[in-house]
Amino acid sequence: MARGDPLQPLLQGDPLKPNDVDLAALTNGIGHAFAHPELAAEALTHRSALDRQAELKAAFPHGNERLEFLGDRVLSLAMADLLLRRFPNEREGGLARRHAALVRAETLAAIAEAIGLGAYIRLGDSERAQKAGVKANILADALEALLGAIFLDAGFAAAAGCIETLWGDRLASQGTAPRDPKTALQEWAQARRLPLPNYREVGREGPPHAPVFVVDVSVKGHEPSRGHGSSKREAERLAANALLERLDQP
Repeated sequence: MARGDPLQPLLQGDPLKPNDVDLAALTNGIGHAFAHPELAAEALTHRSALDRQAELKAAFPHGNERLEFLGDRVLSLAMADLLLRRFPNEREGGLARRHAALVRAETLAAIAEAIGLGAYIRLGDSERAQKAGVKANILADALEALLGAIFLDAGFAAAAGCIETLWGDRLASQGTAPRDPKTALQEWAQARRLPLPNYREVGREGPPHAPVFVVDVSVKGHEPSRGHGSSKREAERLAANALLERLDQP
């Protein structure tokens, strides 16, 4: 990366060498060898790990949040380009539904879990103590951060190539464009002349910097279903999906 690059400040400072990260194994999982290994270290440093580790906090004061912000945008653009090329005759609405399904947190977490990303993430004691393993939202955020790190390390083409590889099976398996669960639930209710579904946030869990939203959705005459997500929108989508699955039972 040239020194005059506007993204260069992200690489400045005293980078932490990722001594505890097996970059060779990680490279096999994501298909990218880092020229700047400190970027991989930053992408895999969750904010919770900074509390008791002064070296980490000095190197990455924001954890992987800035790279996550960047990776989210890289993924969105790369996926839009992939979909335009894979489905040249698809209308905008179908492309939008495919895109939403492929970049949502649930998909990111599943891909991160498939490549074993959780084993590489630096976490604080509170997060490591979780019996259920690394939380889905942390996995999803780390994968986005890693994509941002690849973009800074080697450019958009390299990041897009990794995305095409990691998402390949999901792209290949898509037949018709998936329906958004909230839209499908609304159509289900309207077809039966029922009032529109009612969504209600019933709580938030987790630390302030990484809240998990809890949302209930109900349709008149049926018990509500609940969803948990890293955003209110994601929690609503998961709640709608859970209710649809229950309504479809005989």
